[in-house]
Amino acid sequence: MSQRLIRILALAAVMSPGSLRAQRWRDIGTTSSGNVVSVDPASVKRRGGLVSATVRIVFTTPVKAARGTWASSRTSATLDCAKHSLAARENVYYSDARSTKVVERTVNKLPGFGPALGGSLGAIALEYLCKAR
Repeated sequence: MSQRLIRILALAAVMSPGSLRAQRWRDIGTTSSGNVVSVDPASVKRRGGLVSATVRIVFTTPVKAARGTWASSRTSATLDCAKHSLAARENVYYSDARSTKVVERTVNKLPGFGPALGGSLGAIALEYLCKAR
């Protein structure tokens, strides 16, 4: 087998339907600024009153920050539905709407729970993910 064929087969194995499923985002709401908030359905895990998930936002107007311009971001968080609070474990900011070029990444080693501001990504995520199902 040629090296090229081996690389193509390896790429096909990595891009299986299971791995592609994780890339599908479900729109769950819009912030007060008009930014669309989405959730990765494959990331949603429920344990009692806690829900962990990865949510994404695409900024309608890119945000100028100290380390670059943010066009989108992903946040991994745990939500406490009973207390209506959340704890962000990781935030990744991207310079493009497709979320391919990382500008900034922060990981909270000891995330603390706190309230979500009305109309924010956190408030949209809490409202959607904590609905009685």
